[in-house]
Amino acid sequence: MASVAVGLDRTRLLKPLIVLAGWTFVQEAWMYATRLPAISKYNVNPDQEKVGDEMKTKIPIEVRRIADNYNHLHEQPTVFYSVAIALTLLGDNHEYTYLAAWGYTGLRIVHSLFQSLVNKVFTRFYIFASSSIVLAGLTGRAAALLF
Repeated sequence: MASVAVGLDRTRLLKPLIVLAGWTFVQEAWMYATRLPAISKYNVNPDQEKVGDEMKTKIPIEVRRIADNYNHLHEQPTVFYSVAIALTLLGDNHEYTYLAAWGYTGLRIVHSLFQSLVNKVFTRFYIFASSSIVLAGLTGRAAALLF
């Protein structure tokens, strides 16, 4: 049975979800702010049939990493969105669930910044693995409440 405390906001699990969705748009704006000038500077013709290959060879890695992370924000975080909505619908208002949802959101934002700015692969992997463990815990919590 869900732990629903009287007087607490039943939709508060949606807050970290909305923040992560908002962060995705920040990352998208950052991608365009760096990619569009680079396309012009490095004479990438977006009408060419092999624009993807040209983007990889002409655009600096520092610009491509930002776009790579934008794409990553459409992968695992979609599971988080589903689980957070499920937990909200199940009425879960436990403090640890709420903190874990914020933890996942924070780790994904740190992962985005780290990949976009530094991109040391092993460190980035540890950040990603940590967020995966938190997401697995949230998924387990939803399963425990549902079944």
